Amino acid sequence: MSDKRRRFGAVRRLPSGRFQARYQGPDGRYHPAPETFGREKDAEQWLNTIETDIVRGDWTNPDAGKIKLWFYAEVWIKERDLAVRTVELYEGLLRNHVGPKLGDVMLADLSPARVRQWRKELLADGVGEVTVAKAYRFLRAVLNTASAPEERLLKHNPCTIKGGGKEESPERPTASLEQVFAAADAIQDRYRLVVLLATFGSLRFAEMVGLRRRDFTRVADEGVTFYVVKVDRQTVQPDSGELFDDDPKAKGKRPVTLPPFLTEEIEAHLSLFVGDDPDDWVFVGPKGGRPKRSNFWHLWNAARVAAGMPEVHLHDLRHTGNTMAAETGATLRELMDRMGHSSTRAALVYLHAREERGRKIAAGIEAMVKAANGTAKAATGTRMARKIKKGDRIVHLGRTARRLPARESESG
Repeated sequence: MSDKRRRFGAVRRLPSGRFQARYQGPDGRYHPAPETFGREKDAEQWLNTIETDIVRGDWTNPDAGKIKLWFYAEVWIKERDLAVRTVELYEGLLRNHVGPKLGDVMLADLSPARVRQWRKELLADGVGEVTVAKAYRFLRAVLNTASAPEERLLKHNPCTIKGGGKEESPERPTASLEQVFAAADAIQDRYRLVVLLATFGSLRFAEMVGLRRRDFTRVADEGVTFYVVKVDRQTVQPDSGELFDDDPKAKGKRPVTLPPFLTEEIEAHLSLFVGDDPDDWVFVGPKGGRPKRSNFWHLWNAARVAAGMPEVHLHDLRHTGNTMAAETGATLRELMDRMGHSSTRAALVYLHAREERGRKIAAGIEAMVKAANGTAKAATGTRMARKIKKGDRIVHLGRTARRLPARESESG
């Protein structure tokens, strides 16, 4: 049947009795509605909505989203300037968690309901909550690009789950100072400083493997000698291939001032295990090779067990050191600088720990004051509180003070 012409688009009645709408888009091509309508009025209303989108610049080409998510995500990863480990993470998330369930779905067919179902299925399959959160964040980032104005493959990002990308990681265990030094004693001598720098310098394993002799500077201040270590690179170990040096994480380039008790430890290590050339690596194996995560794990695990530690990763030693730094009164900015973090989120954890420690200190002082004064004998502040409750008022006159009875205070 013939089209019913309108100012924008056209509506025609099909032999079935239903109505079909179509319009000419900004690309010059004609696009039909994705479905037919039972009433002509509904078809016209759909055209009105499309016209409004075009006028506002919100129009999305319905043919543009006919790309499989898997293909689009692979291109998305390749086109970005990402760190090697980040590429490996994203490729793993796509291969293991996003692709198997959503990879063959066209971008245009993704909806909030479909994304919610995908996430629900991952959790039902026993995938850990942290991994599910990472997979969701990856998918959301990919579809953010697909729905951006310069792409226009999607009108809206279907990843709309509130808190879907939030990781609720279980709190990592911490090690006591006794355990830290016991592990340092138990590990091979050439790696003793690794344990100490991870704890008292908040250095990551990749940052320590990337250290050279010239990165340590000896400083003397008011008769105290200590070292400052410059962190400006990290050694990356990809899943396949050789080690290579790269920039550390964002804000990872930093000087770290080490406590003076490490001075002898550093000088002993430099003397015994590091060559005289400023570019010599600080940490090398017995045969001159550079430590790798896979090999070092066995050494650390043996030392950890010998020290009686729980399931503490080497990286967790940063938690012990950061907590100590916070308890010294370090500010948020100082903690972020020491830890090499660009976000305040991690540093705030340690400030919270410092606040909790502050409350314990205050409670301890309270207990000592009560013990010194006795339960019946209240402290001065408590006596003041009783006077106020009774109705007396203390009037300060220069350096002297006198107590006014309640009646006199009321008269002004």
